[in-house]
Amino acid sequence: MTEPIVQPPLSGVRVIELGQLIAGPFCGQLLGDFGAEVIKIEAPDRPDPARDWGAVKVNDESVFWAIIARNKKSVTLNLRLQKGQDILKRLVSTADVLVENFRPGTLEKWGLGPEVLQQINPRLVITRVSGYGQTGPESHKPGYASVGEAKGGLRHLIGEPDRPPARAGVSLGDTMTGTFAALGTMMALFHREKSGRGQVVDAAIYESVMAFMESLIPEYALGNHTRQRTGGILPRIAPSGAYPCSDGMVIIGANQDTLFARLAKMIGTDWASDPKFATHDARGEHQLELDELISVWTRGHSMAEVQRLCEAHAIPCGPVNTAKEMLADAHMQARQAILKVFSPMIGADVPMQAVVPKLSQTPGEVRTAGPALGQDTGAILDVLGYSPEDQAALREENVI
Repeated sequence: MTEPIVQPPLSGVRVIELGQLIAGPFCGQLLGDFGAEVIKIEAPDRPDPARDWGAVKVNDESVFWAIIARNKKSVTLNLRLQKGQDILKRLVSTADVLVENFRPGTLEKWGLGPEVLQQINPRLVITRVSGYGQTGPESHKPGYASVGEAKGGLRHLIGEPDRPPARAGVSLGDTMTGTFAALGTMMALFHREKSGRGQVVDAAIYESVMAFMESLIPEYALGNHTRQRTGGILPRIAPSGAYPCSDGMVIIGANQDTLFARLAKMIGTDWASDPKFATHDARGEHQLELDELISVWTRGHSMAEVQRLCEAHAIPCGPVNTAKEMLADAHMQARQAILKVFSPMIGADVPMQAVVPKLSQTPGEVRTAGPALGQDTGAILDVLGYSPEDQAALREENVI
């Protein structure tokens, strides 16, 4: 008896992706990972700048694009022209979701606002990603992840206390917002199954960042406490940080009382009964001293030795990986956390992170790497009823 073919959970869902760079397209990437048909719209003369992003190009093609545009189709369409807007409206009539990350008001300026699109298709979910949201006195402002991270409180907390705010080496604000946008899209689709109607999902970068700020706001409002940059530690959470070994660094997390007792036993000390370290509060009070004592011990061992000992004593510990170590990691290989996807544009397999999370019955998949500009325009217009002669005329007029 053959096993039934299992389709990803969003199979049959058509998504139109407008906009560029990361926040909106990351939402589209997540939806595409779980089976949605994502039709990415780009202007024929102004393609997504992400096609040129990243530190590495192969055959003059961006490996960054291979990931952010994976599982997507590429259609060129000039939305500044009436004929381009008309084509989008026809496409909207066939779609389930439209994702956009233009500055608020842009779609309305083109006559493509929610009131117009949802009149065409009342079941359409419109997911709008922006720096400041669709309403409020700052909604008109352009917003990048860096600004949203600062407005939402994250940048103030990153870096060393005696230096200006730092940033992570990736665009966290964008991917946070893209994740929330995808979550909002799924909730809107779930509601549509009950109501039969779509709605607007409004995802702002700064609000998405704020959602990760834990108790930062009430700590100040109710306790007059302002969190500050603390570098590589969390104040009063000890031991928990990076510790130097003879050949690199490892992260050890043993701040819970039972974990700390096992760590002290592993190292061969009586720290667990020392009043300076015996309790969570005491360890927090003497955090710097404790970290230095642990560092003295770890410096005398290799990373492998420290990890082996910690594993034997059930203490959380792991390496500080770069991409080189991640590609060689046996656990990641066993879970297929990194895949190789062939890119016709690059002409080679592109290693990339796999779909997250893993579903036991209807898993997502990476079907294709990022597409060439406009490679699917003809096929989509064929489905919409445009003849070859119509398409030739549209290309001549720079509509597609």
